[in-house]
Amino acid sequence: MKICVVSDKRKQMTIKLPKCDVALFGFGVLGRVDYESELEGKSEKFERVAKLSHAAHCGVLCGCVTDSRGALRKSVAVASNGKLLGISDMLHVFDGEEYKSGANLGIYTVGGYKVGLCIDNDLYFPEVFKAFSVCGCNLVAVHAEEVSDGIPPLLIRSYAYLYGMPVVLCAGGTAYFADINGVLASSNQEAAMFETSPKNCYRLVTTRRRGLFTPETDDF
Repeated sequence: MKICVVSDKRKQMTIKLPKCDVALFGFGVLGRVDYESELEGKSEKFERVAKLSHAAHCGVLCGCVTDSRGALRKSVAVASNGKLLGISDMLHVFDGEEYKSGANLGIYTVGGYKVGLCIDNDLYFPEVFKAFSVCGCNLVAVHAEEVSDGIPPLLIRSYAYLYGMPVVLCAGGTAYFADINGVLASSNQEAAMFETSPKNCYRLVTTRRRGLFTPETDDF
């Protein structure tokens, strides 16, 4: 599985992508997308994402801020084989932020792989990654506007190791990649390439809990 991450250093989608299965673009490429303008044909930002996926023969995941009649959301547009598969929104909004929260996990089949979308604040919630693992994702793609400290790289490294899925992070001008062995790589190139072989490695885990059984004295 080949993954290309195009950083926000590039402010437009006019790029010839290297051969890859999945390509990630940062928030700075599409910027703000107004749904009403898209539906009326006044803007064609989502169409550009779809066209690029067709031209490059890969899945394209592009961060953006969507505007639905004044309600702003951090989102990721997903396209594959020339078709827009959907737009997923950030689920968790912290107090003081101007954004609205979305609903539902974003899981898409792109480039022949099942990819889970984690958007900015969602990175700080382990249950998101646990859900992706249970759903059988081959990769988790994280889109963040920037990395201001060392916490996000530490988190993707931990999640990849704990939940058995490689994680790629597109954040501002830097790309990070963590494999299931806990190895972390980073790059500040305009188009960074990472390669991995998704594996379904399982381990039997048992635990003992109090309750959840019918006592022997129960007549039922």
